Amino acid sequence: QSETSDKSSAESDSEAEVEQVSVYRKLLATLKTSPESESEEEEDESESEEAGESETEMDSEGSQETGEAGGGEEDKNDVLDQEEATDTAEQTLAQEQADGGDTSCDPSHGVIEEFTDVKHESEFSLETNFMEEESGDCNADKRESTSSQACSEDPFKQHMDKELEEKEVEKMSTLPKTSSQSKWPRLGQLTFSSTLEKCKTLKADKEVDVKQLYLHKPLESTWPKVNKQFLSSANKPSDPSFTPLQRELFCIMNTYRDLFYPERNALTNGEEIRHAYCLHALNHVLKANAQVLSNNAKRRDQKPGTDNDDYRDQGLTRPKVLMIVPFRECALRIVHIFISLLEVNDKRKIDVSNKKRFKGEFGSDPEEKPPNLKRPEDYEAVFAGNIDDHFRIGVAILQKSMRLYAPFYSSDIIIASPLGMRTIIGAEGEKKRDFDFLSSIEILIIDQADIYLMQNWEHVLHLMKHINLLPRDSHGVDFSRVRMLNLNNWSKYHRQTLLFSALQDPQINSVFNKHCFNYVGQVAVRNVPLSGSISHVVVQLPHVFRRLEAENVTSVIDTRFQFFIDKVLPEYRDAIMSHTLIYVPSYFDYVRLRNYFKKEELNFTHICEYTKKAGVCRARRFFLKGEKQFLLFTERFHFYKRYTIKGIRNLIFYELPTYSHFYSEICNMMKATDNGVDATWTCTVLYSKYDAQKLAAVVGIDRTAQMLQSKKNVHLFVTGEN
Repeated sequence: QSETSDKSSAESDSEAEVEQVSVYRKLLATLKTSPESESEEEEDESESEEAGESETEMDSEGSQETGEAGGGEEDKNDVLDQEEATDTAEQTLAQEQADGGDTSCDPSHGVIEEFTDVKHESEFSLETNFMEEESGDCNADKRESTSSQACSEDPFKQHMDKELEEKEVEKMSTLPKTSSQSKWPRLGQLTFSSTLEKCKTLKADKEVDVKQLYLHKPLESTWPKVNKQFLSSANKPSDPSFTPLQRELFCIMNTYRDLFYPERNALTNGEEIRHAYCLHALNHVLKANAQVLSNNAKRRDQKPGTDNDDYRDQGLTRPKVLMIVPFRECALRIVHIFISLLEVNDKRKIDVSNKKRFKGEFGSDPEEKPPNLKRPEDYEAVFAGNIDDHFRIGVAILQKSMRLYAPFYSSDIIIASPLGMRTIIGAEGEKKRDFDFLSSIEILIIDQADIYLMQNWEHVLHLMKHINLLPRDSHGVDFSRVRMLNLNNWSKYHRQTLLFSALQDPQINSVFNKHCFNYVGQVAVRNVPLSGSISHVVVQLPHVFRRLEAENVTSVIDTRFQFFIDKVLPEYRDAIMSHTLIYVPSYFDYVRLRNYFKKEELNFTHICEYTKKAGVCRARRFFLKGEKQFLLFTERFHFYKRYTIKGIRNLIFYELPTYSHFYSEICNMMKATDNGVDATWTCTVLYSKYDAQKLAAVVGIDRTAQMLQSKKNVHLFVTGEN
């Protein structure tokens, strides 16, 4: 369900086919399996349908999971009804919880019991340990405590010690935010917004001295070494530890403002960004834990009977940082960065509990992936390593040690996927559900948010609704140590949210605008694309952009469908308009169109993310040979498979693609046809005024302004500039 629930409700008149989590995970499992899938890529026309059928039977993805219509093959008319899930996602999740409760799923091994490390509980307890155990940091802490000025300037102390007043909280709940603009050398156009005070605009630091960043030991010495791989000789000697991008991002992170950065690229800056937010998260946790351990020692040494309220240094539950990432590989990389940042040198290795188990469950076998797969570079970067999307793991950090698989209530950091969070949070009415551990999250990091649009955005929304709520149980907390902000249920106003995405999207924007309440304010990067992905189209092709008029956002779905069947489809019904591919971003729109095409008895075939390999093979062959006039094609199939579809002569984008580079990729598939450029090729795109962001990413900001000001149903002809 990559679409929001209002889109879902608009589909009530179509078949009740909603995607299913277990089916979705099987889709992921196929991404790295069996080289025989390349027979599709070869598109060997002599391949028999029988071979395709046997290929499916051999396929490791199987069809035995609960909820999928069992085993029915497509009939000769290529009707693939049985491929879509028949249960709702909620029913599936409920079934999964009934079957396994707290389960972690590995696509190659099925559902396994979730492991948590209970052996090292006392060793990593914040309540029973003291700072003296690490004399180096203890002395550093004492030195720091003698300098009240140094303490008061530390951004961590400033942020966590700020005591809000009721009238300020009321302001944040009722008043609109004021905003201001600023341009930074590397990040570009920034929008600063805040409710409490007139928005202060930060200035980009030209240079950063690591010693002035208030990094906790040992990060001051380890960060330059760990980050060395991203630094070039162009870096100034006075700024040896950050890239220009990292410097500006960390400058914002370190002020504890919320941040939305929509230009994350898995190929270019993804790892650079990951290192920057890992530094910030670890710095926060080390400072928070050092404060608790230091106060433990002070409390122990104070005279009996002394009632001191100065030691409020904790939340209602221990987890402070929640990191949401799409795949296990991402969690593996994050943990490796943490370990590197904590190890001062080769002689001072840190003790990591359950490291071997972690590598086994989160690592990948390099031999799993067939070497002959040819996919775009960005695909290889996104789907590297272990791409299972159902996981969660607690990490506890105490001085020189790290504990992986810590129980959540004994963890400092939780790393999880949206699905991993969804299955433990559960749904209303379920007996076995838990979200108390999210009550005192101080930093929420959502990385690669665009991928969740391709997974299930509802899981992200579900998480946002359950974060920073008052816990239902006390979980053994010492209330005399709990900060007043947590007791007042004001945690959400102190939570910093860092949101990284590869694109601007209304659904991602909505989470940043509606679910982030940070009292310090927010910073969003808002650069506009100048050229657009249409400039990467290499085939000479007329692009016709057809505007549809909708009264509001919720009516767009129905308006687009009506516009398509009334105005666009009639022009393509003639047999001369054969080889027409219809690209559909939303699965719900795809189901609706497919049902309409069946009802009208049009000559069509279709491919979606649930179509089995034999079905895909057959659909591509029928389409290439012209035996089927139309091919309905979903965006998520393209995202997860990236097959080249041959034989396209006419393209219809039912809606603009989520990823702008998919536009040029799909258009460039036309050159894969053997007979070269054809003057009769066409490309038609449907858009409305609510598609401004997607439109700008495809055609550039200047053309977008012209198109949105033009009258309805204006045909704009543009040709790829290369």
